[in-house]
Amino acid sequence: MPPPALDLTHSTHAKMMVIPPRLNLRRAASYTGTSTNEKVPLSSSSSRFSFNHLLFSPPPSPGLPALVPRPKKSPVAPPAQSSRQVKVDCVHTPSYSFPLTTKEYADICAKCHEVAMHVRELHGKSYPSQKAGLNYYYQDPYFLDVNEAEQRGLLPGTQDRTWRISPRAQEGHLVGESKSTLVDQPVCGSSLTFVLETPDAGLGTTLMMLWMAYGLAQKEKRAFFIDDSRWAYGEYTGIFKAPPVPHCQSPPRHEMLPCPRHARHLVVSAATAKETFGNSFANEYEVPQKRDQERERPMFDLARTGYEALFHLNQDDHSYVTSRIIELRKKAKAPQGHKHDGTVVGIHVRHGDQHPFEYQYRGAYIPLNLYADKAREIIEDLHNTSAPGGGENVVAKQHSFTVIASDDPEVYDSEEFKRSPRAQEMIKLAAKAQTPQPEQDRHVMHKFVEETFGWEGGFFASMFWNLGRSGINSDSAAASMPVTPSAETTRLRSFIGRAYLMDLAILAHGSDALICTISATGCRLMAVMMGWEKAINHGDWVNIDGNYQWAGLTPLS
Repeated sequence: MPPPALDLTHSTHAKMMVIPPRLNLRRAASYTGTSTNEKVPLSSSSSRFSFNHLLFSPPPSPGLPALVPRPKKSPVAPPAQSSRQVKVDCVHTPSYSFPLTTKEYADICAKCHEVAMHVRELHGKSYPSQKAGLNYYYQDPYFLDVNEAEQRGLLPGTQDRTWRISPRAQEGHLVGESKSTLVDQPVCGSSLTFVLETPDAGLGTTLMMLWMAYGLAQKEKRAFFIDDSRWAYGEYTGIFKAPPVPHCQSPPRHEMLPCPRHARHLVVSAATAKETFGNSFANEYEVPQKRDQERERPMFDLARTGYEALFHLNQDDHSYVTSRIIELRKKAKAPQGHKHDGTVVGIHVRHGDQHPFEYQYRGAYIPLNLYADKAREIIEDLHNTSAPGGGENVVAKQHSFTVIASDDPEVYDSEEFKRSPRAQEMIKLAAKAQTPQPEQDRHVMHKFVEETFGWEGGFFASMFWNLGRSGINSDSAAASMPVTPSAETTRLRSFIGRAYLMDLAILAHGSDALICTISATGCRLMAVMMGWEKAINHGDWVNIDGNYQWAGLTPLS
C-alpha cells in the first residue's frame, strides 16, 4: 500500500501534515551500508589508495617508483636524500565517484594515522599522540599533498598524457556552484568542502558541524563548499537558500582529502568529525584559563559565523517564519497605555531516541511539568505583581504565555501545554489519532489494510529511514537501506527537516526566553541563533537538563 499522500494546497503558507506509513521499528543498518566483502576504495574521488606496502613492506608497486625505503635489518638512519616520504601509493581508476561514502572516508583517516606512524618510525621518530596534546595545527613534515606529489612525478597528473580524470570521478554536487560563471576564475588555493552525508538521521548535529566548519574555513582562509549529493534530506536548496559562493573554482575532486587536517583541499563530514572537531580542536578553541561559560566562546563564535552565513530558509518558509513571529509578538503586546508587554517563553521538548543527560531521567524524559514550572518562574520573576508598579506587572503577566515546539505530537495535547500555541503550524508531524480509520462491518471479510503509525513518542531514527517504505518485506528492506531514496521518501524527509528548522527559528527569534534540554542538539543550536549576549550573558537561554553549560558538539569519543 503506498504511503498516504500529503495534501498541499496552492497557498504559499499551506499547512502540511507528515504521516509515516506502517513501519518496522527494528534497528536498521546504515542507509549507506556496504557488505563486508566489498572492496573499499581509499581515495577522495578518482583514486584508490593502498597503504599495505607501507605497513608490511612488500615489494613496491610495479607501476610507480618506491615511495618509502624498505627498512634495513640494522637500525641505521634513513638515507639523507629521503627528506620527506609520500604516505600513499595511488593507482588512479574511473571506478569511484565523488564524494565517497562515510565509511570510506573513515577508513582513509584510520589508514592515514597508521601510515604516518610507520613513516615516522622509518625515520626513527615517534608519532605525536592526540591524547598527548597534539596541536590542532600540527603539520606532518612527511606528508605530500596530491598536487605536490603530481608535480614531483610521484603520482600521475596533468603532466602525464596517458592519465585522464574520468567524468565519474568529477561527480558530486557543490551547492550553488556554476562552472559557467567561474570559467575565468582560478582554482581555489585552499578549500574546505562539507559533505552533507551522515548515518545519523537527525538534522541537528549535521547543522552544528556545518556551521562550525564554515566558521573554521573563514578563520583558516579556505574557500567553502557544500556537497549535498547524498544528503538524506534531499537538495540543500529545497530547505535553505544557496550559500555564498567563493570567487574561485573548486579543486579537482581527486585533490580533496579527508585527512590530514592540514591538507590543502580538505573534505569534512560526519565520518571525519573526530579529525576536525575532536580533542585537539577543543584544546585549540577553548579558553583554558576561563572556568565559566566564557571558555566555550571561541567555538560558539565559529558556529555563530556559520549560522549568520548559512541559515537562510527558502523563501516560503522564511516568509512564514517572519509572519508567525509578528503574530506571536502581537499577542504578547499589552493594551495601549500600558508600559510593559507580556513575555513569550519558548519551550522546546525533544523526545524520541534522544534522552536527557541528567541521570535520574536518562532512561526516560524530563517531565513536562518541569518545563511548565520553569516557565511560570520566569514570568513571575519578570512581572512580580507584589513589586512597586504591580498594576503594570499584572497586565504584562496577563499577556505572557508559552510557545511550544516538540518532535512528539502528544506533547501539544498534554495538560501542561494544551493551551499553548505551537511554534509553527505550517508542517505538522501527525499523531495516529488524527487519522482515524473508517468503521467496517465485522461480519464481512475485508481486504487487509495496514495500520497507520503516527509520530507518537517523538523522532526515531528507524522511523525516519523507513519513511516511504512499504510494509511488505520490511525486515529485508530495513537490513539493506537504499543509497538512493525514492522521490516520495526524499519529499517526506524534506518536510520533516523544514518543520524542525522553522520550529527552531521561531523559538529562537520569537521568544523572550527559551527553555530546553542541552542533550538535544536543537537546544544548543538555538543558543547560537539567539546570540551570545542574549542567550548566555543575559541568561535568556535556560537549560533544565542538569547543571551543564553550552557546548557546540558533545564530546567525540
